[in-house]
Amino acid sequence: MNIREILGLQKQFIIGMVHCLPLPGTLHFGGDIGKVYAQAVQDAQTLQTAGVDAVIVENMGDDPFAVKLEPAQLAALTVATQKVMDAVSIPVGVDAAFNDYAASLSIARATGAQFVRVTVFVDTVVYYGGIINPCARDCMLYRKALGCQDIMVLADVQVKHTEMLLPHVTVAASAIRAAACGADAVIVTGTAIGVETPIQTIEQVKKHIKVPVIAGSGVNAGNIRAQLAIADGAIIGTSMKEGGILNNPISELMARELVSALRA
Repeated sequence: MNIREILGLQKQFIIGMVHCLPLPGTLHFGGDIGKVYAQAVQDAQTLQTAGVDAVIVENMGDDPFAVKLEPAQLAALTVATQKVMDAVSIPVGVDAAFNDYAASLSIARATGAQFVRVTVFVDTVVYYGGIINPCARDCMLYRKALGCQDIMVLADVQVKHTEMLLPHVTVAASAIRAAACGADAVIVTGTAIGVETPIQTIEQVKKHIKVPVIAGSGVNAGNIRAQLAIADGAIIGTSMKEGGILNNPISELMARELVSALRA
């Protein structure tokens, strides 16, 4: 099944996060690139075995983030994505954090990944590294230039770990703009990793757009049924790791419990 079919099905879906360990050239890289690739593959396979519908490969260990990847990161994230692609049969996506849409699309085009996550699509936000401007127009033109309109764009609105430069803009307004700019799905989040996406936020966005709405943070075995009673799907990472620790591998037991909590 491809990602388009997953997003279009009348059932809730789960996308698991493959959080890469710190990549070469970043502050916390441990010096063993083989370990980075091995854990990415292991996590992807564990998620598939547990029953998730798709995975996203992300350079989540590279904090502090710049808006664009450095060449060493781009190369390593490409290899990690290809290794994951070769290891699983479910759809694979790419998220080049913090907001490198060109890297994400290029990696997807090169590896055959089916979708990308773009975190700052239509909003202007502030994070610890400065101001990030919206990229919707450039992203969609770049996707067309690469000849890969089949690669789906999952776009965050008012994404976690940022503050809106124009705080009067509602999350519903951001979602409407994202859908109008061509996002194939819209992601809503809490304020940080592991912080539950407010039900009211999901409800507001669902009322205003027709594309799928995805809960992008804080979904766990205890709240997944309530979250996905409204949202179409969820992107989940840390709640499937022991202690919620980012660099820990995915726990198959925790992943199975989460999937079962939704589908039992």
